[in-house]
Amino acid sequence: MKSARKTPQKIIALLMFAVTGLAYASGSHSGGHGHGTDETAIGKPGEARKATRTITISMSDDMRYTPSTIQVNRNETVRFIVKNKGQVKHELSLGTQKDLLEHLEAMKKYPEMEHDEPGKVTLAPGKQGEIVWQFTQPGTVDFACLMPGHYEAGMKGLIKVAQK
Repeated sequence: MKSARKTPQKIIALLMFAVTGLAYASGSHSGGHGHGTDETAIGKPGEARKATRTITISMSDDMRYTPSTIQVNRNETVRFIVKNKGQVKHELSLGTQKDLLEHLEAMKKYPEMEHDEPGKVTLAPGKQGEIVWQFTQPGTVDFACLMPGHYEAGMKGLIKVAQK
């Protein structure tokens, strides 16, 4: 009976993940198959060849990003090189604060959830990855580590998108 109870919970969690991930799942973070329909409230996956600059973000076990505040311009495409300098798994997820908090709840239920989306990168200790993102709207874009306990410990940051 236990497995019958867990199966609907897994399906619900997968559906929640799919719904929150749909905004990020389409597109081309390395210049492939984007068709203009992949824009979200925080922008869209960028094409690596169109990146105007590269920003390195370090993640550490003190539950901080360096830098934790970043300034970009509207329509700028940025390549983020994300490095895990800690001894535990960390991630960087771009999103609105609302989307990140919703995804945080799903991560609490399924902490081993892996991400394969343009606006997210999960890294083992000592590893690095990248996100290429185009910021199409002025305002702010949040980023956070949604591994259980990390967000609550302060592992979050902010990207300020200037109108320019």
